[in-house]
Amino acid sequence: MPIVPVRGADIQGAEVAWFAPLCSDDFRHLGVPEGDLRSSWANASHIASRAEELGFRNILCPSSYQVGQDTLSFVAGMAPKTSRMNLLAAIRCGEMHPAMLARTVATLDHMLEGRLTLNVISSDFPGQQEDSAYRYRRSWEVVEILKQAWTQDEINYEGQIYKLKGLSTDPVRPYQTNGGPLLYFGGYSPDALALCGAHCDTYLMWPEPKEILAQRMRDVHAQAAQHGRLLDYGLRVHVIVRDTEAQAREYAQELVSQLDDEKGREIRKRALDAGSLGVALQSANRDRADDEGYIEPHLWTGIGRARSGCGAALVGSVDQVLSEIHDYMKMGIRAFIFSGYPHLQECEIFGSKVLPQLQTVSLAQAYGRVPAATPATPLGTGVRR
Repeated sequence: MPIVPVRGADIQGAEVAWFAPLCSDDFRHLGVPEGDLRSSWANASHIASRAEELGFRNILCPSSYQVGQDTLSFVAGMAPKTSRMNLLAAIRCGEMHPAMLARTVATLDHMLEGRLTLNVISSDFPGQQEDSAYRYRRSWEVVEILKQAWTQDEINYEGQIYKLKGLSTDPVRPYQTNGGPLLYFGGYSPDALALCGAHCDTYLMWPEPKEILAQRMRDVHAQAAQHGRLLDYGLRVHVIVRDTEAQAREYAQELVSQLDDEKGREIRKRALDAGSLGVALQSANRDRADDEGYIEPHLWTGIGRARSGCGAALVGSVDQVLSEIHDYMKMGIRAFIFSGYPHLQECEIFGSKVLPQLQTVSLAQAYGRVPAATPATPLGTGVRR
């Protein structure tokens, strides 16, 4: 049984996603940039297209002010290059006026014929540093305005930050029905959990020991229960999978073999969320890990030495990684966002060795967000979907 009640408990399988490195986050050796892996339309779009071919059901398109490409432009460009896989676009609340954001999202959703999902982000803007409570209040209001725009004839909103009256929503209805694109959300503060419990669909976690993940699920479920809601739960984690555990561990050490610690600190500090609670918790994982960086037998924290945000990887043989994924699914986690270095290579390995042994779903299709006329096209081969 899941640790907490989950939405759509009868849905079989999990939504398995990959990662598009829009933010200069592709390396053969962590901390050592290489020209052919730099953040570019050519590299990231190739990875996304290959992920769809391999059968991934979604792909995270992240957002960064410091480096990389624009998220929503990238998603628009991928619309005609993909036909089955969802795209999970990161949106920074407050970056764009919420009424304009609603229109942009609706347009993208029509371009993708209902394959858009959204990762809601609350963060500082360049040159600004704001109180956490204010940032989450802003995100709360943005999400409420988006939902009005997608479900009502007018936006009429009286908030602490935004005050909108009589704005027509005629041109901003998404392709998806029943409320528009699913909202994925990650955050650790009390304000973050309150926002997710009230308004979002899937609570995303970064890797930590399983008992800590379990408590996070209980905490956010308690928030959702106050609004009579159930959520899905997701895990964003890197992966290194090889035919044997020894090969996987050897590759993990090779990945950081040329990493200069000062360069790693520079990479971590350039992110606007570098001072967030979530990033601090990933750092705490490294502090608790053993001499080789493992905090659990197959959870390696070495990646966090050169990365802000998600800072650990599942490391092991095909069977070991599959077993870890199944254990997470038993906890009630049904959305996974995997990545690896370099991203195309690891996408190929995971997509050919692990993915065919997993039963996968699209949560947006499972919850009827996509109109019935849109075919629920199976992805890949050899998998019960």
